[in-house]
Amino acid sequence: MPPMHHSLLLLRPSCGPDPEAMASRQASCCGRAPGCLWLLGLFLLMDASARPANHSSAREKTGHREENEILPPDHLNGVKLEMDGHLNKDFHQEVFLGKDAGDFEDDAEPRKSRRKLMLIFSRVDVDTDRKVSAKELQRWIMAKTAEHFQEAVQESRAHFRAVDPDGDGRVSWDEYKVKFLASKGHDEREVAEKIKRHAELKVDEETQEVLENLKDRWYQADNPPSDLLLTEDEFLSFLHPEHSRGMLKFMVKEIVRDLDQDGDKQLSLPEFISLPVGTVENQRGQDMDDSWVRDRRKEFEELIDADHDGIVTMAELEDYMDPMNEYNALNEAKQMIAIADENQNQHLEPEEVLKYSEFFTGSKLMDYARNVHEEF
Repeated sequence: MPPMHHSLLLLRPSCGPDPEAMASRQASCCGRAPGCLWLLGLFLLMDASARPANHSSAREKTGHREENEILPPDHLNGVKLEMDGHLNKDFHQEVFLGKDAGDFEDDAEPRKSRRKLMLIFSRVDVDTDRKVSAKELQRWIMAKTAEHFQEAVQESRAHFRAVDPDGDGRVSWDEYKVKFLASKGHDEREVAEKIKRHAELKVDEETQEVLENLKDRWYQADNPPSDLLLTEDEFLSFLHPEHSRGMLKFMVKEIVRDLDQDGDKQLSLPEFISLPVGTVENQRGQDMDDSWVRDRRKEFEELIDADHDGIVTMAELEDYMDPMNEYNALNEAKQMIAIADENQNQHLEPEEVLKYSEFFTGSKLMDYARNVHEEF
């Protein structure tokens, strides 16, 4: 496999430990000698390092956002693929919970979480028949996606003011570059002076590579006629390409470039499911490899490859990643229903949503059967 583009190397996240596997290991260890505790810690460290990054989680990334807040985010809420081509494992929760995702963190009080989940159910259930249809869920998903867009707009406005010191409503590439390098620890006045005098800036190789790719992205966000000055709307496209048709095309091209091994500018199944470089060679790593392949094969065959010809074109990938695609929202609604639809009536019911709460919220809410009538 040829070397991957830098975005795969720099932005690849690491997934957290599998809860069920952790519980199993803890149960088997606790009945043994006290020395099992340090063995458990060692095993968990090996577990985290062995897992390939098939999925990436918004919750894992939030700690890194504040440090480099003027950088385009690695994670895009409500988009199925990350910027580096990895599957977004929080996608279902993002389009079901919207801004309420924080109410369902692992340390949230279960009773309150159940009530909150049932409140969401009642809002999705527009006709109040205690059943959620695919159409009702589709409308809800589109509304939650719109929420994420509004959050992106507010975030972009704040960052635009930070990089537009003269307040003229336009940001030059040099202005942004100064702020970016300052966020990396460089002296802001010194950088500004050197840029003004066209003097050489001494930055490390990694930072230079990031700058070059950011400048490519800056050019793409700059609507014709190109002047390298971004307005507030163009800056939004720079930070959040998922909400701009032109920038979405650019993001898709970047992902295809990262994964395309034969240079034909489209993706075959083997290219899409290729394992990341540096996979750990042990049984645990092999199990994770199998999960990577299985999840990506399913996504490729069932959702991305629209005409089922075994090849994903840039147009197909663009449609798949477009957060405002109503057809995708309907497919997502049907998929979410199918996951939890135990009585096979093509609808979601309160008991089913509570039973499959981990799928919808990312957290397990126990005693679903006993509590459903009380909570609803």
